[in-house]
Parts: sequence; structure tokens; C-alpha cells
Amino acid sequence: MIELHKNAELSKKQERIYIEFKNRVTGYVRGKISNVHDVEDIVSDVFVNVFNDLKCYDESRASLSTWIYTITRNTVIDYFRTSKRFCEIPEELCTEDNIDERLLNEEILESLADALEQLDECERDIVIMHYYSGKTLKSIAEMMNKSYSYVKLLHSGTLKKLRKLIN
Repeated sequence: MIELHKNAELSKKQERIYIEFKNRVTGYVRGKISNVHDVEDIVSDVFVNVFNDLKCYDESRASLSTWIYTITRNTVIDYFRTSKRFCEIPEELCTEDNIDERLLNEEILESLADALEQLDECERDIVIMHYYSGKTLKSIAEMMNKSYSYVKLLHSGTLKKLRKLIN
């Protein structure tokens, strides 16, 4: 009987969290990813991770919103890492002549994913929004509430940093 009561309390807590954070999580993911179906999948993955790890959440280390945001950001990064690494290659490109090139591209993508992890959050967000989501630097500046010239400068510096990290 006590176990049922605990499960009911946990279920209500999960429901409250979902209601409170669903729109924010969806908005964040939608700002990074243009495909509506992928957005839905990622939001679902975020809440599955949140609910699975809810027992491990320590409010003395971070607020609930910060904790959920971190899970969301990491889920989006994982999406880009895996979606770019495992994309299908058309059959006509899979000839023996292109095998070395394909392996080289996979190595480059792995290096890029590792380098992205070493950037700070703001730099990583700019790269992801600009190159993966196709957003202009001007629209990114508006979304981040920063001046266009600052985002342009940050973008340029981030590209230099990425070149050093990859090479």
C-alpha cells in the first residue's frame, strides 16, 4: 500500500514537471532543430531521461530548471553527433573509390563533435544554430538578446577555436 502511494506521488510530480517545462524544452529544441518530427522525438527523450533520473536529482547542486535544461542541451548535442555520423550514403557513392573519403569524413565528424564539446555553451549554440539549423547570425543575435556585431565577432572567434581544436 505504501509503495502505491509513493508511485502515485512520483507520477504527480512527473506530471507537474512535464506541464511546467514542456513548452520551454520544446522551444529550446525547436530553436536548434528544424525538423518537427525530430523535435518531438528529442523532447520525448528529454522527459524520459528526466523521469528516469529524477530520483538522482539533487536540488542542492542545481535548480530543477537548470538540471532539465542541461539534460535538454546534452540530448540536442547527442542528436547532432549521431545524426551526422550515421546518415545514409547513397549507393552510387559507395564505390571502392570513395571508401577512403568516407572514412576520412567520419573521422572529421568525430573530431568536430569532440571539438564542439570543448566550446563553451554560447559558442556551441551559435555553431549549432548557424550550421545545423541554418539560422542567420542576425536571427541568432536576436534569439540570444545580443548585438549582431557581438555574435558576428563571437562566431569568427569560435571558428578559429574550432580549427585549432580539430587540427
